[in-house]
Amino acid sequence: MVLIKVDGVVFSYDSHEALSNVSFEVDQGEFIGVIGPNGAGKSTLLRVISKILRPRSGAVLLNDVDIQGMSERSVAKDMGFVAQDNTITFGFKVRDIVLMGRNPHLGRFDSESIQDIKIAEESMAKTGVSHLAERLITEVSGGERQRVLIARALTQTPRILLLDEPTLHLDISSQLEIMDLLKRLNAELKLTVVSVYHDFNLAARYCERLLLMNKGRIEALGTPKNVLTEDNLRRVFGIDVHTYYNPLTDSIYVVPLQNSNWKGFKRGRKIHVICGGGSGGQLMHRLVDGGWDVTVGVLNLLDTDYETAKALSIPIVSEAPFSPITEEAHDQNLKTIRESDAVIVTDFPVGCGNILNLEAAKKALESGVLTILIGADSILSRDYAKGQATQKIKELLDMGAVHAGTVQEALYKMESILTGEVRL
Repeated sequence: MVLIKVDGVVFSYDSHEALSNVSFEVDQGEFIGVIGPNGAGKSTLLRVISKILRPRSGAVLLNDVDIQGMSERSVAKDMGFVAQDNTITFGFKVRDIVLMGRNPHLGRFDSESIQDIKIAEESMAKTGVSHLAERLITEVSGGERQRVLIARALTQTPRILLLDEPTLHLDISSQLEIMDLLKRLNAELKLTVVSVYHDFNLAARYCERLLLMNKGRIEALGTPKNVLTEDNLRRVFGIDVHTYYNPLTDSIYVVPLQNSNWKGFKRGRKIHVICGGGSGGQLMHRLVDGGWDVTVGVLNLLDTDYETAKALSIPIVSEAPFSPITEEAHDQNLKTIRESDAVIVTDFPVGCGNILNLEAAKKALESGVLTILIGADSILSRDYAKGQATQKIKELLDMGAVHAGTVQEALYKMESILTGEVRL
């Protein structure tokens, strides 16, 4: 059942058009998140829906009734609005703040009834602020204050809760408390929730649908999986991201990568990374962010480092999952190495299946390619090739491979040798 219908809404601040022909519908009981860059029109949209602002054209329908034909009191009975700015400087008691939510139900000279007080107490109980009832609002924490304001909105007994960045300026614990509270209210009270967020991952974790806005228009509307795509976020925010399903939260997770605006920065030097088992993630990120032309291999499909390289758009010499390195993949790796200015070998576990990667590092040295070994002194603890890996690392060091204890040291030594510059 459609509860809210936004139909062709246009809104302007003087000559600036903040909303441009915005149309969408919200079903009863939905939990919708509104996301987008600063200035996209997110807050303006909520204020138009709640009748705080009047659209220049178009309409907001509540149960098929244009809210512009409804009184503010009638709208407030159906919609609770928690604004972005929750500053309250006057020392009201928490109980009094929550009771203010009954104002739409009271006449001009009416006092709160026993029933009104009961509703306020129930709202405080639902939001976990009953113990704060006699405290001054100026004395509670940011997370507590936000729960008090949600309790005030609930005291209006609305069917719809509108929130403008409810987790703004809160620590991670308080953010999760607020989001868990909203999800519980949505489920238990069948409360329709429309809320603005800046955190993609919080929005994806809790919202059924997301509305992505940019420059006053809707760019995408749908499930988090369909909205939080790499293409959408690159187009709207100008950033490269990697998105994947996070089984711990049962939701899409967004990892920001290098800002697209910096992609023009290149050093013109090729660095080949030999890694595996998650040992190369930090190094690959640092190299890409530093403007180096990076390749990696040989990596098995499904390896953690393979997924990282893929997310960073790094060319990969790959092998089938759980398979030893074939001569074909090894030859391709050697070809890539011959085209490189340096090779960095991480402290990956070495077994019979991937020992050819150390042989590739040896070929790099024989070809005069700068070769750096990270954590060579830990090879005994990660040698699963019956001592062969330990012997090969010793050979590499004897041949002139440079040892580095950490990724930071490896990058410092590589750049110092390649360019003569000293950079941390």
